[in-house]
Amino acid sequence: MTEARRRWPHSLFARLMLILLLGILAAQAMSYLLVMYERGLVGRDLMLDNLEKDITSSVAILDRVPPAERPNWLPLIDRKNYRYQLDGGITEQGGDNEIVARVSASIAHAVDKRYQVTVNAIAGDPKRVHIHLRLSDGAPVTINLWAAATPISPWLPALLLLQLSLLAVCAFFAVRIATQPLRRLAHAADALGPDLKGTALPEGGPTEVARASSAFNAMQRRIAGYLAERTQILAAISHDLQTPITRMRLRTDLMDDEEQRGKLQHDLDEMVALVREALAYARSLHGADEAPRRVDLDALLDTLRCDYEDAGKQVTVSGRVGRPVMGRPLALRRILGNLSDNALKFGKEVELAVQVNADQAIEILVLDRGPGIPESELEAVLQPFYRVESSRNRDTGGTGLGLAIAQQLAASIGARLSLANRTGGGLAARLVMPAASPVEP
Repeated sequence: MTEARRRWPHSLFARLMLILLLGILAAQAMSYLLVMYERGLVGRDLMLDNLEKDITSSVAILDRVPPAERPNWLPLIDRKNYRYQLDGGITEQGGDNEIVARVSASIAHAVDKRYQVTVNAIAGDPKRVHIHLRLSDGAPVTINLWAAATPISPWLPALLLLQLSLLAVCAFFAVRIATQPLRRLAHAADALGPDLKGTALPEGGPTEVARASSAFNAMQRRIAGYLAERTQILAAISHDLQTPITRMRLRTDLMDDEEQRGKLQHDLDEMVALVREALAYARSLHGADEAPRRVDLDALLDTLRCDYEDAGKQVTVSGRVGRPVMGRPLALRRILGNLSDNALKFGKEVELAVQVNADQAIEILVLDRGPGIPESELEAVLQPFYRVESSRNRDTGGTGLGLAIAQQLAASIGARLSLANRTGGGLAARLVMPAASPVEP
């Protein structure tokens, strides 16, 4: 990623605001420069027009008063951007420019030919011009002329700033109105969890926004319908299979060949387990249906440990939360049970480690010392019916749905499940529950 892309705002709101503000600022600056340029041209034309009339009258006055009184008249005929001098001034040419040409033409047209007018720019100061002429008695007179700055009204900058602020506020509300539907759509999509029971978007507002909201709501309803239909199909299959499986069990019990009877009963047990796990996976999408309530995680983990010890399996618990929190205990117990069952299949000991992170998120680790999982398949094993037969014992059985059910339930309750290989061998299943407000005992 280039430096320019890293500095470019990431949100659509910030990008639109930046583009509009830069455009408004550029338009304001261009308007200001054009106005100042036009005022400069108009001011220069007015100056030259007034210069013709004023110099004509001033030279006539100096020509008619006695030479001794001429210095007294100079302050009276001086102007803001030019003054009269009773000397030869600077005659060195500083180069020709537009001002010199226009002043020469204007003065030559206004002053009597007998005054012998010459004009030259000052070297090093192209905006300053000396106009030379001689009176009737031969006395030199120099008019020191310079370009005056275009006057600016004191209220003009404040008015332009007020105008820019008003346009910026209008742009802010326009961009906010344009991006707010997208923000609501993103929030609705984020709230649409695995249970597909999100909040419907309001279908009002502009035509485009109403159509997008209506399409999103329709999509949400269709997906929820597809999911409910899939769950119903699996439930129907599970129910309908119970009768033939029961009949098959009865028939196997009547078989004389014990070896074949044992094999058929084993196959029937696998069929029952597969049907039950498939149905459990479909129903795991509705883990959020369980109402949140006060949960003592320390007691839940200790109960889980005792249940495994009663079954003759070694499970230990380390760490404490130390306070009750709001959660869904049934879904959480099912997640930890599936992870622990999976760990016990490939390791003799399982450790449940719990801790509260700095951001108050609760992290529960299910640790084993089994063979682990190849790094390239850590994500794939969370998918339904996926089994790592190359790295796990082929005789362990299972349907490949235990981790998938845990993953679906974790997503439905807002938690995050991830797998990682441990240093020294084994697997670490990490369940991170988002920070929640503690519940007073």
